[in-house]
Order: sequence, then C-alpha cells, then structure tokens
Amino acid sequence: MTTVLILVVIYLSFISLGLPDSLLGSAWPAIYESLAVPLHYAGFISMIIAGGTVISSVGSERIIRRWGTGLVTALSILMTATALMGFSFSQHFLLLCLCAVPLGLGAGSVDAALNNYVALHYKAKHMNWLHCFWGVGASLGPFIIAAFLIRLNSWHLGYRTIGIVQCFLVVILFVAVPLWRKDTAAGTERQKKSDGSLKIPALLHRAGVKEVLSAFFCYCTLEAITGLWGSTYLVTVKNIPAQKAAQVIALYFMGITIGRFIAGLASMRLNNRQMIRGGQCLIAGGILLLIVPINGAALAVSGFFIIGLGCAPVFPSLLHETPRNFGKEYAQAVMGIQMASAYIGTTLMPPLFGRIAVSTGFSLFPFFIGLVLLLKIFMVERAYKKIDSAHRAAKNLVQSSTNSIVK
Repeated sequence: MTTVLILVVIYLSFISLGLPDSLLGSAWPAIYESLAVPLHYAGFISMIIAGGTVISSVGSERIIRRWGTGLVTALSILMTATALMGFSFSQHFLLLCLCAVPLGLGAGSVDAALNNYVALHYKAKHMNWLHCFWGVGASLGPFIIAAFLIRLNSWHLGYRTIGIVQCFLVVILFVAVPLWRKDTAAGTERQKKSDGSLKIPALLHRAGVKEVLSAFFCYCTLEAITGLWGSTYLVTVKNIPAQKAAQVIALYFMGITIGRFIAGLASMRLNNRQMIRGGQCLIAGGILLLIVPINGAALAVSGFFIIGLGCAPVFPSLLHETPRNFGKEYAQAVMGIQMASAYIGTTLMPPLFGRIAVSTGFSLFPFFIGLVLLLKIFMVERAYKKIDSAHRAAKNLVQSSTNSIVK
C-alpha cells in the first residue's frame, strides 16, 4: 500500500515539475514588451534557472542521503511555488532574475531524486508515464498563459494562478513525507557500499559516462531551445500572432505528454534503446517539416507536435537505463551529474542561440536544433558501444574467476 501511495505522490510531483518549465517561452513575447527589455533577455532568465538547477543537481546525492527523497521533494516544490508567486508580482526584469534563482535551485535535487527512485524501483512504463505527467504540467502552463493573455492581456495572472496550484501540491507533499522514511534508510545503506567512488572525477572514468552526459546535454539543449524560442520563431518567421504561437508551443508540450503515455505502453514490448532510437527519428521528421519553406500554421503546428512526440521517450528511457548502465550503487550519483549536464545545456545554449538568432535571423532555428540532434545520436551510439564492451569484459572476468575456482 505504501508503495502505491508513494507512486501517486511521485505522479503529482512530476505534474508540479512540469508546470513552471514551459511558462517562460510561452509568456516571453508578452513579457518583454510589457517590461520593455530586449528580446534575447529571455535567455538570461533561462540561464539563471538552469544554473540553479545545475548546482542543486550536482549536490543532490549528499542532500538526498541526508534529508531523504520525501522531504527534499516537498521543500524543492515549495521553493518553486514561492518563485512563481514572485514572478506574478514582478514589474521589473531584475526581479524576474531574482525569482529565477529559487526556481532553479528547487528543480535540481527533486529531479535527480525522483528519477533515480523510479529507475531503481519501477519498470520503464512508469518512467515514461511519470514524465507524461510532467508533460501534463508543461502543457497546462502555456494554455493557462494563453488564456490570460487572450482574455485579460495579463501574463502576471497566468503565473499567479500556476503559483497557487503549486502551493496546493506543496501541502500534499509535506503530508506525504512520512511515507518515504523506510526507503530512505534502505537507500542510504546501499550508497555506503560505493561511497569512495561517488566523486565526480571517479564517476567520469566509468565507461560511457562522458558520452551519456553529452547526450543529456544535447537532448536538453534541443528541448529547451524548442520550448523557449519556438514561439518567437513562429511569430518572426512564420508570421503567426503571439497568442496563436503560444498555443502551438502548448501543442509541442502536448506532443511530449501524449507521446510519453504511448511510450509507456510501447515499453512493455520495446527496450529503452529501441525507444530512444525511434524517438530520434520522429524528432528528425518534425524538424524537416519546419524547414519546408511555406508560411502558415499547418506545417508548423504539425512539425512542433511531431518533435514533441519524438522527444517523449528519449529522456525517460535514458534515465531509466542509468542503474543498468552504471550499477545500482552508483545510480544516484550518476543521476545527479546527468541532470546537471542536462541543465548545463539548458543554461548555456538558449541564450547563445538567442544572441545568434537576433543577429542572423530566427530562420536558423530548425537547422540549429537539427545539428544538435545529429550530435546527440552520435553520442548515444558511442555510449552504447562503450557500455556494452565494459559489461562484456566484466562478465568475462567473472566467468574466468568462476572457472579458476572450479578447477
């Protein structure tokens, strides 16, 4: 019964994680006009949020070991709720930057904690469905922003509404903290066995870790640039009104959501690697639709939706493979640096792309994310090759030792 209740809490937590992630990109065309700041300033806010997430992700293993998954989750969501309420009252760009700090710090530890817990204790279908619930939150965010922009021309009220929803979730999470206590003791005992090898330099020497970190960097770069700058691309290149563009980006996140529900079903027949490769093919197809030189909404809507569908299985499947790839005793530590690497991509690349696109034009958008996709595919395949080789070597060593004992 406790396991089922914890799973329910994790599902709610993933909704809470998704709600803030899609807000900035959807609301930015309205925010930068109301605050009278340059268009590319969205990249600075995104960089602060992601920077906080990187810091908390790197330190997540020690924080979670000390305080436990349940309490870390509740406190982290409280930080994001507070930050969103701060956004909703902001009338100056610097205040937005200040509120972005707790928004980022709150996301890192909880992301690493929940993903590692699910990878260790549940099947791949739950990892996909849980990230589907992240997509529910990420899809609701732009719809709420668009509704308030259309009816009241107010992005502030959109942020405030989502902040209030987060506050309700925080209450549920604090009530549920006692459910996690038994698991915390078991997880701490398992991590003691590998404590000497949990430092980042040692982890980086494990086969395939560097390549997997690069793959996470590329994936989150693609996802973040699409979510943050996709709306601007539609407005400036495809001549779609800002309100309609926000709805199209909502469909992108809806594609991720629907795709992860389907991926959960597909994972009962397909393994994680097959899911990742299939998703990458779909992303490529969606990017090709954006490149077609035809103005109007139809192809753009289809392209963003298909990119979302393709993104759906990639991130959860990479995460779910962590214990298998690197061992259960190292899973939490590796998960932390994987999330950090993912958010380094989110930190560095959106502002970089924004600066480049302001100079060269946002028509660069589909070609840029296409290049990132190709690099990700290369890194994933290289990681698989190294991990499989290491596993074969370890298996052969065990077999040789067994044969020696028998003789």
